[in-house]
Amino acid sequence: MLKISRFFPIAPIGAYLVALAAGVALPLLIFVGYLMTELESNERAILANETAEDAQLIARSVDRELQDMATTLRILVTSPELKNGDLKAFHNRTQNSLRSNSLYVLVVDSDGQQKLNTRVPFGTPLSKVSNLSEFQSVLRNGVTEASSVFYGATSGKHVFNITMPLPKEVSAAGAAMIITQNAEDLQKLVSAEGLAAGWSVAIVDGMGNVVTSVGADTFASGSAFPAHTLKLMTGFKGTIEDMSGDRRQIYGYSQITGWTWKAVVWGPIDTAQASILTTWRQLIGGGAVFLAVAMLIAWLVGRQLRIPIRQLAQMAERMGRGEIVSPVETKIREANQVAVALSNASFDRSEAEDRIHLILHELVHRTKNILTLVQAMMRQLARQDTTMDEFQKAISGRLQGLGKSIEALAKEQWSGVSIRRVVEIHMSTFGDVAERVEVQGENFTLKAEAVQNLGLILHELATNSVKYGALSTPHGKVRIAWKDLLEDEADEVKLRLVWEEKDGPLVHAPSRTGFGTTIVKRHAAAAFGGQVEIDFNPQGLCWRLTAPRAAFERGEGADDLKDIAI
Repeated sequence: MLKISRFFPIAPIGAYLVALAAGVALPLLIFVGYLMTELESNERAILANETAEDAQLIARSVDRELQDMATTLRILVTSPELKNGDLKAFHNRTQNSLRSNSLYVLVVDSDGQQKLNTRVPFGTPLSKVSNLSEFQSVLRNGVTEASSVFYGATSGKHVFNITMPLPKEVSAAGAAMIITQNAEDLQKLVSAEGLAAGWSVAIVDGMGNVVTSVGADTFASGSAFPAHTLKLMTGFKGTIEDMSGDRRQIYGYSQITGWTWKAVVWGPIDTAQASILTTWRQLIGGGAVFLAVAMLIAWLVGRQLRIPIRQLAQMAERMGRGEIVSPVETKIREANQVAVALSNASFDRSEAEDRIHLILHELVHRTKNILTLVQAMMRQLARQDTTMDEFQKAISGRLQGLGKSIEALAKEQWSGVSIRRVVEIHMSTFGDVAERVEVQGENFTLKAEAVQNLGLILHELATNSVKYGALSTPHGKVRIAWKDLLEDEADEVKLRLVWEEKDGPLVHAPSRTGFGTTIVKRHAAAAFGGQVEIDFNPQGLCWRLTAPRAAFERGEGADDLKDIAI
């Protein structure tokens, strides 16, 4: 088999990726197809948005017409002829002023009987209004409303009304005034000239009947608009798609503000996507040829990339078995760099594993020390005459304090915690009383074992104070202070730590020694190699620990993994 690798020079991997990208055409075709799909989706979204906007524009035109009719009613109500009860003069004046607008006015009694109708001469016998139920609804609600479309007995055509109850000052003339218009006269507001071929427009009243309609699929005035489509038209404005028929259709609708009517624009989706379908056919034909050529090129380039990848994979497998590997030489510069990095990583891994073994060894020692302290704590408490509930509470509280110290050390990777931070951590356990604890002294970093031991001591002192001491009363206070002392000829610096309570209840020396006393006295002295003094002053307990500062402070370059003394 011909070794084509010799025809490829040592070059950056970018050159090979460019060749591979030129050969692997399938992802590109998929991406182009995705873009075409997105384009189709975007065009459909644009079509939906434009359809909704068209419906809203028509709704605004109809709304202006209805508002003008309602305004005309409000003006007519103020006519002096109506106030004077001269219906004939009002009829003649109104008939002349509205004749050019194709609007007609009716004055109607509360039972629906027409008193005048400007469609006919004054005095012509008149019947009750045709839409009596809607008329009575207006009287009950007391607001101006637009009626549904209905067949007018006087006009002999489908009409709609704007009805307004008459105010009390003109109630003698009638119960309500109606301005009516032929439904066909609204066609001038719903022209389909700006829409695509095959599209239609309709105005639908609150009962689901068509007021007027124009376009390819028109409905007669008074006919019912498809109920299943109207049910989907929720909200003030929007679009819906109907796939139930032979053609996919999109409906845009908009509620006419302040009225129960809505404007609807609809038409076939395919008319807006003919160009997309043509592009799809061209893409499929050209893509098949392009894909065949691209797959051949990708196969040739893939063979050249396969060799160094296999070499790097073999290096990785050897690293997985824990071996230290040397770098391999390939024809790709970046692959050579990866090989060098893998070789270096094999050395780093070996060192890291040694470090992990050391940490695990030290962790075992730390765990043993902590368990030893817990066992000692439990033995001491078990010797006391306590109930199981008191035993559990005592153990739980001390373990919680020990856990806070360990958690603080773990966050600092066992390198130590500042003394102020240790005080804050253990005082915060006791809630609001921490606000009555005053802390004084220069801050410094405690070594790991000092964090644990000081934490136990502070927890015991605070627990005792909350139960019996200053913190058990609302006004009691505690002062925690520390300072350096220079006491011996060797110039050894010592630290004096003081816990002082005041404003609490009267203090008495305890009658017996418990585990808490053992912690704050014997354990404190032994853990820090110092002396403990406890004064049970009547005005407040005072606890003092004097020990070498070196027993507290973490020295420079101290080993973070040394055992904790307990």
